[in-house]
Amino acid sequence: MDLLDVALYFVIGIAVIVGAGIFSKKLGIATPLFLIVIGGLLSFVPGAPVRVPGELILLVLLPPILYASAISVPVVDLRRNLPSIGVLSVLLVIATAFITGVVLWALLPGISLAAAVAVGAVVSPTDAVAATAVAKRFGLPPRLVTILEGESLVNDATALVLLRSALAATAATVSFWDGVGDFLFAASAAIAIGLVVGFVTVQLRSRIRDPLVDTAISFAVPFVAFLPAEEIGASGVIAVVTAGLYSGYHASGRFTPQARATERTNWRSIQFLLENGVFLLMGLEVTQIVGTVRSDDLSVPIAIALGFLIAVVLVATRYLFIGPLILVLRWRERRAMRRHERHLAYVDALPDPSTLPPRAAKRYDMVQRSLERRGNDLKELSAEGLGWRGGVILGWAGMRGVVTLAAAQSLPDTILHRDQLVLVAFTVAVVTLLVQGGTLPWLIRLTGIQGSDAAADRRELASLLEELGDAGLQVLSDPPADGEPVDPVILEQVRRDTVTGSQIMRERVDADGDAAALAAAPHARYRALRYEVLQAERQALLMARSAGRYPSRIIARAQTMLDIEETRLAQFDENT
Repeated sequence: MDLLDVALYFVIGIAVIVGAGIFSKKLGIATPLFLIVIGGLLSFVPGAPVRVPGELILLVLLPPILYASAISVPVVDLRRNLPSIGVLSVLLVIATAFITGVVLWALLPGISLAAAVAVGAVVSPTDAVAATAVAKRFGLPPRLVTILEGESLVNDATALVLLRSALAATAATVSFWDGVGDFLFAASAAIAIGLVVGFVTVQLRSRIRDPLVDTAISFAVPFVAFLPAEEIGASGVIAVVTAGLYSGYHASGRFTPQARATERTNWRSIQFLLENGVFLLMGLEVTQIVGTVRSDDLSVPIAIALGFLIAVVLVATRYLFIGPLILVLRWRERRAMRRHERHLAYVDALPDPSTLPPRAAKRYDMVQRSLERRGNDLKELSAEGLGWRGGVILGWAGMRGVVTLAAAQSLPDTILHRDQLVLVAFTVAVVTLLVQGGTLPWLIRLTGIQGSDAAADRRELASLLEELGDAGLQVLSDPPADGEPVDPVILEQVRRDTVTGSQIMRERVDADGDAAALAAAPHARYRALRYEVLQAERQALLMARSAGRYPSRIIARAQTMLDIEETRLAQFDENT
């Protein structure tokens, strides 16, 4: 295949992805499911089938896909749901790998237990792309979406590290405790690398004022985190996710609005193409994977049937975990609420903080902020409690995807029935995506689970904007930092723009006769004062996010509004 053919296939692939994205919305089908079917049909066209090396997906495509997801996931929501995400992305993956491995070991004579567990690790990580696409379209509770996204960000790392240890065990080169030590090292070292990469790149990008250059640097971040981690034997996946979470969290306070808007648009486009592209590739590999299976004691029909059986085992194992998990979470939340109320009563009984020494008053303030954040966390968790409806959806949304297929293709040829096991893993991925993903909308309607209340969201957004406006107005009440007096006309215009949230400069001309006076006023002074107001509002927004007083979706909407306001002001500066 020459470069011209590669370019032609690339253009055709983009056209298919874009077309599938358009028609899938009209048909009410998740785009990844639509693309798997299209790819499977195209795989029967002569010359169309492809075989993508698993290393290409794991080393080239997976890092940017994970990074694009990580920078958009609210860290506050991840922190609130860390226990459930940890159970699903670590404990459930390990249990699934061993349970599936034992089933394969019992059904396939001759295969070692370590090799069977390796295959179990291959099929254990979930892929939330199709699930979250359905969840967001049907308006599932944000907590469910956060758990699904958080689980998929971390469980890939758990599965790949477990796969590496299981493959090493097939050669009898590691013990159980060696595997535990390898896992702990892979996770801790990867987190450290991800934090370092995130910190350094955020510091660098915060000093760059060109949004295009800033976004170009962000394209390299996932690989800068992934490659060193893999080189020292750590988890590149965890390193990428850590760097992405760090960058996404600090983007609000460190990057310019133009940089955030440019990065958000570009990464969404990359995420759309890569995520959907790998599902198209999965479909295109159908005939290639089936064609590699040789007719012996484990034929193609038997391997496919075994894949269906493993899919059932995966669903059953997931529900066995999720049922007790929801009960434990609800019990922990009730206990945490009672403990929080006792702490509040204890703090209320303390002396007036104004009578305390400075150091004690500072500690008192820290305790108050910690209690406020904890109370807001419990309030949000209680408002979006995981009941039986959420458990049913969470269990059925455990679909497998491209990581399963890529990891399966990395299985060594020394494993007995290697080609058939790759087909088993592929069958599991396709069956779970099409069956579970195809019926998930029906299950959502059947359970009657509801997402966030739009009217309540509008009220909370109005409350947050009022809080930000108060912080901005405080700037106007204080004397100017440079001591220079402000023209009353300018001061009134800034106050009016702050109170009403209207567009900057477009409201300068009105019918009350102030237009001429405002036109003659020094525009630079107006913009400087308006910038101070916006910065005060942004600081108030960051404090509200840190305290967890509002849902992350409300914080994101308010930040977008501030970004638009500041971007308009910056564009005016560029044009003057």
